[in-house]
Amino acid sequence: MNPINAVLPRILSIEDDLVLGAYVHEHLGRCGFQVTWCQNGQEGLAIARGQPFDVVLMDILLPGLDGLNVLTQFRQSHSTPVVLMSALGAEADRISGFRLGADDYLPKPFSMAELRVRIEAILRRVALDRRPEPPAPVSPVHSLLFDDDQCEVFYREQPAGLTRSEYRLLETLNRNNDEVLSKAFLYQHVLQRGYAAHDRSLDMHISQIRRKLKAIGYTEREVRTVWGKGYVLSAIDEMV
Repeated sequence: MNPINAVLPRILSIEDDLVLGAYVHEHLGRCGFQVTWCQNGQEGLAIARGQPFDVVLMDILLPGLDGLNVLTQFRQSHSTPVVLMSALGAEADRISGFRLGADDYLPKPFSMAELRVRIEAILRRVALDRRPEPPAPVSPVHSLLFDDDQCEVFYREQPAGLTRSEYRLLETLNRNNDEVLSKAFLYQHVLQRGYAAHDRSLDMHISQIRRKLKAIGYTEREVRTVWGKGYVLSAIDEMV
């Protein structure tokens, strides 16, 4: 399978482990990606800010500046998808990464096949985000306004600060308002990969969407969990 774009996708890998870093660089290069590799957080942040990349792969435990600090500073000005790679497998670490704006989290050790599949899934999501769509009907003043160009939602002109993955999830739930969408459907059609019971990334994204909508004061609807079925975007006073 070839990468999604005809032009070689540009990948920035920030990884201080010389063996793993070299392996990632070599493997992704053979798969048709253009890979830039650096070994410390400070250098990685400077490169990420100074050059256009399609995906950034980043370890959390980095010399110079740790990955979470790099992510925090990078997100102040860039929306490039970021995949965190870490041996820190605790749920709190994953939550911190998603909360700071990570698009995916890959626990170490991982296979090169899984890394490639996750990168390709992100590239598919970005390609979908860039597709021209027919103009949406004008939203009421106090409703969420969806901006496909920025991959952002606004409430009373205030942005929620969503990542691309969070935007795609919320936009899909919004298009299927009051309809319960299964986890398997959301993984396949939004996150662009198969559903696995141990994969909590969808739950993390939903948690961040809820937190960010609450932070901008949006209370008309909420993303609800329908146990054993999936998620639904529905009015606060409605019973699912």
